[in-house]
This record gives sequence, structure tokens and C-alpha cells, in this order.
Amino acid sequence: MSELDQLSINALRFLAVDAVEKAKSGHPGAPLGDSPMTYLLFHEFMRHNPANSKWTNRDRFVLSNGHASAMLYAVLHLTGYKVAIEDLQQFRQYGSITPGHPEYGDTDGVEVTTGPLGQGFAMGVGMAIAEKHLAARYNRPGYDIVDHYTYVMCGDGDLMEGVSHEAASLAGTLALGKMIYFYDDNLISLDGPTALSYTEDVTGRFAAYHWHVQMVDDGNDLEAISLAIKAAQAVKDQPSLIRVRTVIGYGSPKAGTNKAHGEALGPEATKETKRKLNWPEDKSFYVPEEAAKNWLQAVDKGKKYEQDWNDLFARYKRDFPDVAAEFERVQSGVLATGWEKGLPAFPVDKPIATRSAGGEIMDAIVDAVPELIGGAADLTSSTRTIFKKSGNFHLDPAGRNIFFGVREFGMCAAVNGMAVHGGLIPFGSTFFCFSDYCKPALRLAALMHAHSLFVFTHDSIALGEDGPTHQPIEQLTMLRAMPHMTDFRPADANETVAAWRLALERKQPAFMALSRQNLPVLDPAKYKVAEGVQKGAYILQDGGASPDLLIVASGAEVWPVLDAAAALKKEGISARVVSMPSFRIFEEQPDAYQKQVFPDHLPALAVEAGAPMCWWKYVGRHGDVIGLERFGASSPGPKVLEELGFGADNITKRAKQLLERVRPAAAAGKS
Repeated sequence: MSELDQLSINALRFLAVDAVEKAKSGHPGAPLGDSPMTYLLFHEFMRHNPANSKWTNRDRFVLSNGHASAMLYAVLHLTGYKVAIEDLQQFRQYGSITPGHPEYGDTDGVEVTTGPLGQGFAMGVGMAIAEKHLAARYNRPGYDIVDHYTYVMCGDGDLMEGVSHEAASLAGTLALGKMIYFYDDNLISLDGPTALSYTEDVTGRFAAYHWHVQMVDDGNDLEAISLAIKAAQAVKDQPSLIRVRTVIGYGSPKAGTNKAHGEALGPEATKETKRKLNWPEDKSFYVPEEAAKNWLQAVDKGKKYEQDWNDLFARYKRDFPDVAAEFERVQSGVLATGWEKGLPAFPVDKPIATRSAGGEIMDAIVDAVPELIGGAADLTSSTRTIFKKSGNFHLDPAGRNIFFGVREFGMCAAVNGMAVHGGLIPFGSTFFCFSDYCKPALRLAALMHAHSLFVFTHDSIALGEDGPTHQPIEQLTMLRAMPHMTDFRPADANETVAAWRLALERKQPAFMALSRQNLPVLDPAKYKVAEGVQKGAYILQDGGASPDLLIVASGAEVWPVLDAAAALKKEGISARVVSMPSFRIFEEQPDAYQKQVFPDHLPALAVEAGAPMCWWKYVGRHGDVIGLERFGASSPGPKVLEELGFGADNITKRAKQLLERVRPAAAAGKS
């Protein structure tokens, strides 16, 4: 290692240490141990352009052990991204661009939100899937316009998390040769030595997953790490793991202990660390001029990388104008003009499950939306999420059907990686009840505002015979409570069409809860289905000039509500019926529209085969909700629905009880 290399590495180390020290909060141990390989990667190997952090063909870097964020912000500053010294000095402070863990969209150069361990690992797999698919789809002989690596740094905690097992197994199966992972093997976790809880053969595990595995015995040995990276790059048909033995808190009095992990070193220990590594004790946020110049070589290198690619793309565009135009469009995130013309309209005379309608919709737009790609967690035959006119990604990377296997969490995290990579609109699918396995990835999708789509089927107790273990109850309420996540629970096939259109156009994370059972079809000539779904909730039947009450439902429960409204009408009771396919979208509407749908004076009854908690806002404390405060039962779906109160007879009964309760109160109020 040259003196300049050492100087540059220490500049990175101590920018991170000083940021943590000033904040009196953070994780100095990983930056002290990992800075050499980070320097080597950003300085010598990564093709990136600090002047344009969104350059299409850049190498991606994911810090899966996101607690080392101070190091990431420091390296972004040193290489010329829009991260100033003042930003490092505001580490972990309110409103800064240097939060406690990396957040996508907050900081120039940060590729994904990380911190919940294991998810960065899995999102890197998604990025590599995206690279491989886009390369297969758009590259032409002599024109490798998609040709980049995904580099991921991870630690023991990442590899302990179950999602890393799912993602690593998938990556090996898919032969993702353009991903190189650095395992920071420092033998320490927060509670103490990893031997307390983590004694597996990590290299053996990854070899069994069909990864190319190497070991570097000294995290300060730049030559050994460099040779390992070159060897990994030479392997085209396997993902690579480079296991690097580092010392957490290197150079500090807390080196090699868990005390270096999750707290500032403290003033005296910081000074001692600087003395040991020959760094000025009295200077904070100090970067020697020689080190600054060395790091900033990344700026000129990056401009050349991108310019060379731009020249290549200009020739590609000349020789393949149509394909180039599509590539530019999908990279921009703009849907093709007129794509929606391919959306089907479903006839009213043929009941169909919304899951089946979803499958037909996907097939109808497969050519118009080539950026749509995804699959299911070993459930494509049940969720109907497979393109009939496209191939299997594993056999042909240009194929748009990804068989994720029974790896729900890994699937959804990979979907997030594909989404933030760019050029794709990815989806993952499973039974709605198993969204529980996916929840942390759904949360990160929402945090990142990623255009990740999640198609959940078998959306209620109507699933039937599989019983309570497979019947979702609380999931709708849970996911509706999640900020930035758009919910769709359509009542029929034509609402499903409108939901798919909005899911593609809104460029936000969204989930669909679709039915297993066949449902009647709303007539667009009679009901303003498309316009209604665009507003989240809409009036199906107004109940005349002065309805007696309002009954609102989502999804399949709209149909027994319509039957109940017809029964009430025979008894002289007028009911307004509202379909509410999306809480999130309805909440975005003006107050005037919300009050038009839910007038204050109308007693309201909500009906949904799920937890009732989220409905009380709309029905008010004097309203009522038919929901589920229990788990389901194993029985044919119609029987379960009837027994648990979702038949038209019970809805009619509860509507009359509501009126009986509120009318005396209203009369008393008038007197």
C-alpha cells in the first residue's frame, strides 16, 4: 500500500469517525475496518460518475450494513457527489441529507435505503436481475449498452437474517454473474463475539448456493482485495462473495470488540485512534490536499466513463433507432403513449375472480408495457401472475417471468432492488396472508417511494378450505396504515382494470388484494367504474334523493351489500351503496368530494371481511362495521362468509339495527 493510498483511506476513516463523534451517535467500528476496501472499490474499480449519480450504466453500490452510513456519506463527499463537509457535520440531525441510515432520495449517490439488515443484500440481487434482463433485452452485438456490476457490502448481521438466505439461493439459481458482494467478516456483533450465535461455515454455505467464493485474510491488504475483485469479475455465470477478515474499530482502543460497534468512540478514544494512525489529533473533518486530489480523480474518470457510454449509445441509436427509443423511454420511467388502449373491458355476463382478471390484464398489456416484469413465490398457477407470451428468466434472461420460489421476503426485497435500479416496473405475488413474510420489504418500498408492485390474491376468508392459517384478517388494515403505500381491493374485473392502470401510472408502491372466488362484473355503462376507482371510493347506488343510510364495502363484499340494499328497498329503506377500492387514493381527494361520498348526516355501515379498525374513521362513532375480530375457519368459502356474517341477510339485519339505533338519537336531538 502506498503512502497516498494510506492517507486517502485514513481521510475516509476519520471523516466518518468525526461525523459520529460530533453527533455523539452512530457506528464508528465498521468505517474504521471497512475503509480500505471501500477506497479500492470507489477509487479503482467502480464505473460511476459523481457528476451524474443517475447515469444509466453506472455500477451500483449498496451498503447493506447501513449502520456504516457515515462511511458512505464520507466516500460520496470525497469522490465529488453533492455531499459537502457541512452535510457530514450534520450527520444524524433533523432535516440533514446524512441521516442515521442511508435513505434513497435524500442523498446524492445513495442507491437504496438500508439499515434493516439483510434487505440491502436482497435488493442487490434485484439490481443484478434488472441488469441481466435489460442487457438481454437491449444489448446488440458490439453494443453492450447495459453492462455494469452490482457491488454490495454486507456484514454478519446481514448474513444472519433469513432474507439473505432466500436472496443468496435465488441469485445462485439465476446465475447472476454481475454481482460482487464483500462480506465484512470482523467476528463481532452488537452483543459480543459472533461465536455466541453464528458458527456456520459461511463460505461453504455460499458455495452450496452456487456462488463463487474467495477469502481475503487481511482487510488492509489492497493487493489481495484487488486480485479477488478481478477474479470475481472474470466469473460470468456465478455471483461472487469475497469474504474479507477485518478488525472492527481498527486502530482504536476499542478495536476488535463490540464496544466499537454502535456508539461514538468518545473524545479521548478518538484522539488515541488518530495518534495510532498518524492523524492530526486536533483536526476534525480534515482532508489533506494530496488525499483530496487523489479521491477526486473519480470526477474526471466518471465523466469519461459516461462520455464513452454516450458515444456508444449514439452509434447504437443510429443503428437500432426503435430499440434505442424504447430503451430511453423505459429508463425515463414514462409509459408508452397509448399503452392503456390495450386494457381489456370485461363483459357483465361472465363472473370472474379478480385474480383471474388480473392475469388477463397482464397478458393484454404485455407488449405495450415491456418494462413490466415479475413473478410469484411458487404460486403462479394460483395468483395468475405469469405472462403467457414471455419466457422464463432463468432459461432466457430476456424473459419476463421470474420464478422466485417460496421466498416471499426475498422476492419482495428483490422487487425493490429492480424498481430502484430503473428501466423496469417489477412485481411480486403471493397469497395475501403471506404478505406477513414480506412486510419489511413492503415498508422499505414505501420509504423509498419505489415503483414496486405487489399482487396479493386469495384476499379474505373466502379462500375457504385452507383455513385460518391462509385466510388474511389484519393485513388490509396493517398495509393501509403504511405511509406512501397505495392499496387496491377491487370489487370486480373492471375495477381491477382501473386498479392496474393506476398502479402503473402513479409511480408509487402499491399492492392489490384480489379474490380467489368468481365475482359478478360491474357494467361500465351503468357504473362509472374507471372514474370511481381513480377517486378511491365512489357511489354505486345513490339511494334516491334522500337515502336513509349508507353502506360501504371494498372488494368482494360489495356484492352482498348490493343484495342487501335491494332487500332493504323492498322494506321501504333506501341505502346508498359505496365501493371503496382504495383508501389511499380516496384520502387524496378534496374534502368536498369526500363529504359528497360520505355525508355527515347519513348513518353509515361498513362491510369488509377483515379487521374493522380502519373503517371507523368513515362510519363515525355512531356508525357500524361488519368485520372480523377473530380468525377464519376451514370450510368452503361461501359457507365461511355466511357463518361469519358477510351474507346479505346479516348485512340487511345490521343495517336495520343501525337505523333503529340512530333514529331515536336523531329525534332526541331535534327535540
